[in-house]
Amino acid sequence: MSRSTLSKAVSGGRFRTRGAAALLAAVLTTAVFCVADAAARSYPFGPRTRDVNDLGNQYVPFHAHLWDLLHGKADGGLFINWQSGFGSSFLPDLGTYLSSPFALLVGVFPRHEIDLAVYVITVLKTATAGAAMAWLLLSLRSGRWWAAGLLGASYGLCGWSVAVASYNPMWLDGLIALPLFCLVGEWTLRRRRPLLGMLVVTEAWIANFYTAYMATLAAGLVLLLRLWLSDLSRRQRLRAAGRAAATVALGVGLAAPLVTVIYFGTKHAYPGRVVHFTPVSTEDLLARLLPTTYTFGSPALYAGTAALLLALALPFHRAVPVRVRVAWTALVVAVTLSLQWEPTHLVWHAFATPQGSPYRQAFVLCGLVVVAAWHALSYGPPDWRALGAATGLLALITAVASRSALVQHLTWVVLSLAVVGALGGLVLLRLADTASDTTARRGLRTAFTVLAVALLFGGQFGEAMATFADASRQRLRHMDNYAPWGQRQERQSELIAQTDDWPAYRTDAGREQTVANDPMLVGGQGAQYYSSLTSDVLSRTLTALGGGWTSRGRSLQSLDNAVTDAIFSIGARVHSPPDPHQDWFPRDGTAPTVSREAVPPLVTVRPSAAAAGGFGESPYRNQELLLGSRVYTVPPITLRDDSGQPVQGGQVGSGSAAKRPVITARCPAGSQAYLWAPRFSGTARLGGDTARFRSLYPRNRAAMEPLGQVPSSGRLRITLTPNRPGLVPDGALGCLDTERLRSAVDHLKATGATRVTVSDGTIHAELPAGSKGTAVVAAPRIAGWRCAAGGGDAQPAKEFHGLIAVPLDGESTSLTCTFRPPGLRLGTVVGAASLLTLALLGVLTAVRRRRTPEPSSSATIRPRERVSGAL
Repeated sequence: MSRSTLSKAVSGGRFRTRGAAALLAAVLTTAVFCVADAAARSYPFGPRTRDVNDLGNQYVPFHAHLWDLLHGKADGGLFINWQSGFGSSFLPDLGTYLSSPFALLVGVFPRHEIDLAVYVITVLKTATAGAAMAWLLLSLRSGRWWAAGLLGASYGLCGWSVAVASYNPMWLDGLIALPLFCLVGEWTLRRRRPLLGMLVVTEAWIANFYTAYMATLAAGLVLLLRLWLSDLSRRQRLRAAGRAAATVALGVGLAAPLVTVIYFGTKHAYPGRVVHFTPVSTEDLLARLLPTTYTFGSPALYAGTAALLLALALPFHRAVPVRVRVAWTALVVAVTLSLQWEPTHLVWHAFATPQGSPYRQAFVLCGLVVVAAWHALSYGPPDWRALGAATGLLALITAVASRSALVQHLTWVVLSLAVVGALGGLVLLRLADTASDTTARRGLRTAFTVLAVALLFGGQFGEAMATFADASRQRLRHMDNYAPWGQRQERQSELIAQTDDWPAYRTDAGREQTVANDPMLVGGQGAQYYSSLTSDVLSRTLTALGGGWTSRGRSLQSLDNAVTDAIFSIGARVHSPPDPHQDWFPRDGTAPTVSREAVPPLVTVRPSAAAAGGFGESPYRNQELLLGSRVYTVPPITLRDDSGQPVQGGQVGSGSAAKRPVITARCPAGSQAYLWAPRFSGTARLGGDTARFRSLYPRNRAAMEPLGQVPSSGRLRITLTPNRPGLVPDGALGCLDTERLRSAVDHLKATGATRVTVSDGTIHAELPAGSKGTAVVAAPRIAGWRCAAGGGDAQPAKEFHGLIAVPLDGESTSLTCTFRPPGLRLGTVVGAASLLTLALLGVLTAVRRRRTPEPSSSATIRPRERVSGAL
């Protein structure tokens, strides 16, 4: 047999072995994922929703919007999402939440099965991560394929995956990226697959740049370790490091058109709260290494008891070369310590402490623990000394962790069974390997191996399933949760579809939201919008107008107000009862309805002087400023407690404010009363009408609410029922003169655009002849808009109190505004330069290969581990 034929045979055998391990990891991961959800009675295997926190509020609606885009049914395109936030930049959201290739699978599911689509995508991502790790392990060093498969599944089902990423599915792309990046590092060491390596980096950074950044750092550390362990010369090591750096630079450069857009999107986003990192206690840190421990604020480090035991045994495993033991142990310890030290914590998180879970890099340590475990097992099962030392360390970890409140009774049961399975399996595997190779002993050795596999498999399956199911149940107890698509959303969607006539007017999904991104989920075009990239100008404008929000200003709510409906051209509005899945307020059981109003067009014309001044404290006066007419009476109010005594400072819900404080005031008879109390939580009743407020300062802000019509006497008596301490400000009450509003609307309709067309990132309006002053587009003036009146040159759009404005000269009868996301041009230039560099390198490489004879196999550079038998 020739050398080339032998090489191909060996290569084919390795490929099949790695494929078998990857398949085992994927199947085992999928099985545990589904069985655990069935055990927890979680969707789609039970009645409990899995739409907790941002999964229900953000990710499912964003995937629904992607479905609409793929099927040509969305309002907007890649540049602008016209359904949310009165027109939001969509490309940064796409790159943050939807750019994974897995997300495209949503298009093959029915629209009403959007929750199932996201679930299937999540399972597939998790299984792919396990498969990628199994493939990497056998690429680092040959060994038992089934063991690589089990450890790959341990990684896919690590604590970070099941406790954090399972409801943040875009982060799972980072879980996949880590083993793939390490594999790219192996290719650079061996001068193999340079183009494929760059494409892997590009795809991972496009899929989710945030976790890809963390995976890049981790893979860089692994590559440095591999270089240190190799027998390469200093010059060869530098060249290998240079190849790896070039691979990453070109790969990220190719992803730049999306990455730069996301970067600039964060620069223009509403600022979140500043969070200062505080490390968790040692007992909590160690507790998260154990199964069935859960908390939102500590690192989820569980990677399976078998993997943990093997990693603990590595320093004492005498069959493993000393340098390998020291290197991998030191790397695991160093990364563990980096989780707890603020400077390195900031490095892992791109120099900004996250507002949510503070240990988003924990998957890196889980991966390193699994790789260390593989190095301990691939040299042969640990000997008795190593197993004894590992068991002792595990006992010490457990003793310290037992002082943590995170350890529950279930933990001890699951941990005990997992230790029996893992330790028993490793002992039997050791006995099988040390048994003599005689005919009589071969059957015993096979029996030991089969029993060992059964124990390791059963222990891992059981503890992973219990950990996953427990995390699913605990999330429901600790986080907000939302019902999957059902009858409520179906009815809302039908009403909107029957009423919608965009861009003639907007149809709002309603103040009584089901999730924070209702317009993307059920349709329409409203203020509601929740994203990490919610623009600063949108949030501040809606807040000034009396709007409410959660997530400290990044989750904006609809505002049920006749004036803002006129300002933003909302001609139809859905009114639904409170979501029965939530228990914030009593359920009234009414069916959703739609109200219609005559509103101005999307583009109106204002006098230039109207743009003078800025927003003040009163949302009623701010609304009038945007409308261009005085329509409110803002009377002085009197706030008294149950005993009739004045309430000092407007504080209600605590102390002497009693249970039912009362607001009294006088307004014109027949006007519409509104209450603005952003820091009040509870209900407000005027006659037979009740308004609901929900505020939890500083996280939540209650929106202005309509109270009903002012009685003929003009006297108002509003009864408040607070459910927590809050505040009612001066100027809280506003009474709207509906006749004045109607006159203002008629004027704006008469002077506004005669025709408006809207595409993805373009607005075109036809104006009446002789229009002077300022044309105002009822959309937030986010960065990226450029406008031109008539045939003039496009200029950066002006701003009219937060909205897009275009100066008019009295001669132009049309205007056109176009939007391009900030950073797209820069990213395109960087991407094109990277592509050109890649093409030039390809040409140079091809020329060099034609001029240079192939090196002999003995001249191939190999890592020291390969030479010494470590691989």
